Amino acid sequence: MVGKLNVEMAGGDYPDVSMLKELAREQLTILLGNFYGKKDLVIDPGLMTPLDRLTGVQFLKHKGVDKIFKLEHKEILGGCDQRVYIVRPQVKSMRNIAAHIHSDKRAGKLRKYRILMVPRRLHVCEMILEQEGVYGSVQIEDLHIGLIPIDSDIISLENPQLLDSFFMEGDYTWLHTVARTIVNLQSTFGTIPNVYGQGHAAKIVETLVQTLTSELGEKKSPLQHKIGHIVLLDRDVDYVTPLCSQVTYEGLLDDIFEIKCGAIEFGPEVTGTEKVAKTMLNSEDAIFSQIRNRHFTGVFKYLSSRAKEIQANYDKRHNMELQELKNFVSEELKGLKQEHRSLTLHIGASEVIMKHKTKGSLKRGDLQDILGVEHNLLEGSDFRQCVSYIEECIHRQYDMLLTLRLLCLLSCTTSGLLAKDYQSLKLKFLHSYGFEHMITFFNLKKAGLLTEAVTGKEVAPSSIESNLNKLADSRGVGSAVSYVTSSLAALQKKDWFRTVSKKLSLIPKAGVECNLQNPNDMSYVFGGAYTPLTCRLVEQAIQRQGWGGLEDVLRHLPGTNFEKIEARSAKGGKSTVGSAASKVVLVYFIGGVTYSEIAALRFLGRQKGYRIIIATTAIINGSRMLRSFVETVK
Repeated sequence: MVGKLNVEMAGGDYPDVSMLKELAREQLTILLGNFYGKKDLVIDPGLMTPLDRLTGVQFLKHKGVDKIFKLEHKEILGGCDQRVYIVRPQVKSMRNIAAHIHSDKRAGKLRKYRILMVPRRLHVCEMILEQEGVYGSVQIEDLHIGLIPIDSDIISLENPQLLDSFFMEGDYTWLHTVARTIVNLQSTFGTIPNVYGQGHAAKIVETLVQTLTSELGEKKSPLQHKIGHIVLLDRDVDYVTPLCSQVTYEGLLDDIFEIKCGAIEFGPEVTGTEKVAKTMLNSEDAIFSQIRNRHFTGVFKYLSSRAKEIQANYDKRHNMELQELKNFVSEELKGLKQEHRSLTLHIGASEVIMKHKTKGSLKRGDLQDILGVEHNLLEGSDFRQCVSYIEECIHRQYDMLLTLRLLCLLSCTTSGLLAKDYQSLKLKFLHSYGFEHMITFFNLKKAGLLTEAVTGKEVAPSSIESNLNKLADSRGVGSAVSYVTSSLAALQKKDWFRTVSKKLSLIPKAGVECNLQNPNDMSYVFGGAYTPLTCRLVEQAIQRQGWGGLEDVLRHLPGTNFEKIEARSAKGGKSTVGSAASKVVLVYFIGGVTYSEIAALRFLGRQKGYRIIIATTAIINGSRMLRSFVETVK
């Protein structure tokens, strides 16, 4: 059935990622169709929004779904004699399902149960169901919902769990899912010939892609490759970017209102009524598409001029003849009303952002003060002043995630805190926010977000000398070299952020102003103070067609780097990739991407003439990233 899909590309030869939505809907249709008759649907809370984005209620109703429930521990009374669970493969979900089945048995209710695990079943889930005594009562199927199209250039797994599961726990489970999505992309749009990557997870994913491809065998690929390059990046390569305050319009919307799977809900403070307005944020919204990537200082000016244009279009109807009026009503009025609604919402949202960011509050602090501290940390200046401000945040009990964000930014930009500073700030934080956050600090240290610095004095005797002493063992010259190399790694990474910033020009030179209204550099997404490291790496990779010449930079970053460049044909040395595909780059963020990075990559694509598609495991911001590591008291 997949082969019957129309494989036309939007915008000529560019990949049409909306096809991925149709593939997911098709598979869900097959799985629901196999369960004949009326059925109830019980959905994992984390999958409610992605499924709504893919299908919608009416689609499910047409497939025989009667009622839809959210998966919770409490029992579900009534409903059909058939029930389908759509869940992530998690232990908690399995226990909730088992509780539902036991509840039905006690009530004498006979049902048929089917579990659709997204994206695939895990053995541990089957073990839990068996332990609970319900394994024989359920049918289990895999529902391969992979990358979900959020917009024409954004596709997301909508799986934020990978961040802490891999970067904190070292669990490789979700990397298989990432690799599978790449294999699926290549089966749809053709093999991607040029691969560049940085990071431990990226390397594992690339290996898995090769393994899965060889296991599936050589499939007949499309006649023409649609994507010329893929860049795989681990989130821990650049923790600094998500820890900085976002100042683009879309980034601020995400920070304040939280964008979920490309949709946002505006409350009464925006709408001016008691109703809540839910709207999609994508390029189909003419107003939003013009302001989403702008620095916030330029948003009001555009909204004001657009409001005048819309009003002028409304007013011109007064001087129209009857036929002209009919044409106006049938052709223009509907579009004007949609733009008017969108404009009203975005003006209201901008006003709320202004209140949040200029006046501040007792729990959030003042944005200008926070930006000042962040800029000092990025530049490496006024260290003690920054520490004093963070201590003030702790004592005033500002929003905990804000305080943690500044602490982590302090650590990441200084390659770890000195032991005395770390212990002092940690003790004050625990006194203020609670001692259960000892585990939070432990989690952040494991993830590499909040660490103690390894000083030269500590490295030399404990690492280098002890390892050199092992040369006495009969290990040979090769092993001796590797010992010295590994021992010097800590010294090489000392003050890595300053080194990398200087080599890649991430921090603009003193006195150089960035034009925020008509920017000429990606740094505008942070007010001209900082260019996202991940975006600069992407720029360098596509300019150099690989990592050649960047060895001095990449050795300071976590994980390994790799590249696989398409072999040139013997006749004339020409590439087999089409000219259009050579300008298409897929950037895959393993661990999440921010809207600031998305805006910067869109700017880069326009500036360099590339079509950049952003794939990610989830769209994150500083608060959501840190929330993954925060210990909560149950």
